[in-house]
Amino acid sequence: MGLELSKNSVKVLEKRYLLKDENGKIIETPEELFRRVARFVASAEGKESKYYEDKFYKILTNFEFLPNSPTLMNAGTELGQLAACFILKVEDDLASIFEAVKEGALIQQSGGGTGYCFSFLRPKGDFVKSTAGIASGPVSFMTAFDNATKVIKQGGKRRGANMGVLHVWHPDIERFVTAKQTPGVLENFNLSVAVDDKFMKAVEKNGTYGLINPRTKKLVRKINARKLFRLITYSAWKSAEPGILFMDTMNRFNPTPDYEIFATNPCAEVPMPDYESCNLGSINLEKFVELDWSKIEWTEKIDWIRLKETIRLAVRCLDNIVEINKYPLPQIKEMTLKHRRVGLGVMGFARVLSKIGVKYNSKLGYQVGAQLMNFINTEAKQMSYELAQKRGSFPGFSRSKLSHKYGAMRNATVTSIAPTGTISIIADTSTGIEPLFSLAFVKQVMEGKKLSYTDLVFVKVLKERGLYSKKLMKKVIKQGSIQKIKEIPKEIREVFVTSYDLKPEEHVQMQAAFQKYTNLAVSKTINLPFEAKVKDVEQAYFLAWKLGCKGITVYRDKSRKEQVLMKFCQRY
Repeated sequence: MGLELSKNSVKVLEKRYLLKDENGKIIETPEELFRRVARFVASAEGKESKYYEDKFYKILTNFEFLPNSPTLMNAGTELGQLAACFILKVEDDLASIFEAVKEGALIQQSGGGTGYCFSFLRPKGDFVKSTAGIASGPVSFMTAFDNATKVIKQGGKRRGANMGVLHVWHPDIERFVTAKQTPGVLENFNLSVAVDDKFMKAVEKNGTYGLINPRTKKLVRKINARKLFRLITYSAWKSAEPGILFMDTMNRFNPTPDYEIFATNPCAEVPMPDYESCNLGSINLEKFVELDWSKIEWTEKIDWIRLKETIRLAVRCLDNIVEINKYPLPQIKEMTLKHRRVGLGVMGFARVLSKIGVKYNSKLGYQVGAQLMNFINTEAKQMSYELAQKRGSFPGFSRSKLSHKYGAMRNATVTSIAPTGTISIIADTSTGIEPLFSLAFVKQVMEGKKLSYTDLVFVKVLKERGLYSKKLMKKVIKQGSIQKIKEIPKEIREVFVTSYDLKPEEHVQMQAAFQKYTNLAVSKTINLPFEAKVKDVEQAYFLAWKLGCKGITVYRDKSRKEQVLMKFCQRY
C-alpha cells in the first residue's frame, strides 16, 4: 500500500524532491525517496544501520519528522550536501569579498542558504590605500552577491537565499535600512539590522548613539537613536525589510563564546559563528494528537511517549547527518565538526491547538507552546548527552558553556524553529509555529506555481457540529477569517483564529514562549494588517527585545507586490 499523500504534497515532491534523470523524467517514487534518505542517514550507524534505517523510514513515511530540504534532495546522491544553513565571512578587502561570493555560489548550488555580516567593510566614501580611491560601501558590494544568486538555483531545485546583516553602528546603516524600499534591489537577500542593548536603551531614552568606522575603529558621527529606529521600523512597515537581530541576546546564549556570532541564516532561526553550517529537522506535532475538544487537561491529549521516541530518533538522525555530510568547503567542515550544531524544531503547532480546542492567542495557547518546546528541548539534550557517551562530545565541548552544566554533549545546540515552508506541504500540516494563515488560501511556491488549501480540521469540526454547508464555506472563503461570521458559534471562532486576527503583540508572545526553550532561534513572521501603523511595528520590535527573542520580522499585508500566501478573496 502506497503512502497517503495530499495533491499538494505530490506536486511539491514531483517538482522539487524526487530524483530525475538527465531528461527531467522522475525516476523514483515518494517511498523510494524516503528509503533513500533513511538508508543514507542510517549508514553512519555501522552494524546497526539496517535497524535504524527502518526506524528512520517509519518516522519519515508517517510524517512525524522530516529533515531539511537539502537532506531530502541530496541524501544518497553524488552531491551529498545535506545541510540547509551556512554562515560565511566577509572581510574588508577585495579578494575576501569575491572569495565569499564564490563560496556562497558553491553552497547555493548544493542546496544551502547563506548568511553574511557586512559590518566590517569600510563605509562608502572611505579611503582605499591600495588604489588611492574611495570605497563604494557594503550595500554596493552586496549587489555582487545578489547577482551571483540570481544565476544559481539552489541544487537546481530552489531559488537561492541570503541573509545580509549590518550592525547598527555602521556609518552606512541608513543606506542599508532603506535599500529594499526600491523594487528590484537585492531581491535575493533578506536584510537584518544587528542591534545591541546599548542602542535599544538609547532609543528608550531618546539618546544619541555613535556610528563607528570599522576600518579605523573611530567615531564618525553621533545620531539620534530614536530617529534611526523610526527609519528601521518605517522601512519594515513599508517593505517588510529589514528585520532586527538582537545580537547581545544571541551572544549571551551562544554556547561557544570563543566564536562570536555576527550573522544568521536567511530565515534567522540559526545564529552561528562564521564558517559553520547547521542541519535542521522538524517534528510534526499534529501527528501526536487526535481531534478532542473535551474538558480534560490538554496534557492528557498529547501522546508524550511516542513524541519522546520521535525526538530521540530525530536527534540521532541529525547527528548522523553532521557526520556523513559532504561539506562544500574545507573550513566549513572543520568548524561544523568542531561544534556539531543541529536544530530540531516543529511544524503543525497551529493544527495541534485546533485539534485540542485551544485558542492560539491565549495564556493557555502560549503555555502549550512553551511546555511542548520545553519537552522537546529537554529530551533532545538528553539524547545528545547519551550520544556523547558513546560517540564522544563535540571537539569544542571543553571550551563551551555546556561543560559547566553537563559531563558530555554531542552537539553544541539541539533545537531551532524553522519556517518549514515546503516540508510542511509534504507533511500536509501548518507551518512552523505560525497560526493558521487563513482557513482557505493560496500558497505560491516553486517558481510561481500556486497551491490552494482549505483547513481540514476546521471542515471536520463544522461537519461534526452539523454546521457545514457549501453556502457557509463560500462565506469563509470570501472572508478568509470567521471572526465576523455570527452563524459560527463563538467557541469555534475563538479556536480558529488566523494570522490577521491576532494583534502584533500576540504573535510576539508566542515567539517568546518558544524561544525560552530553543537553543538557536525562532523563525516567526509577525503578520500585520494593511491598516497597521508604523507605531505597531515599533511596539512589536520593543516587545520582542524585552521578552528575550533573538530577532524579529514583520510583514504588513500587501506591503510587497508578490506574496507567498494570499487569501482566496485576494485572488478571485
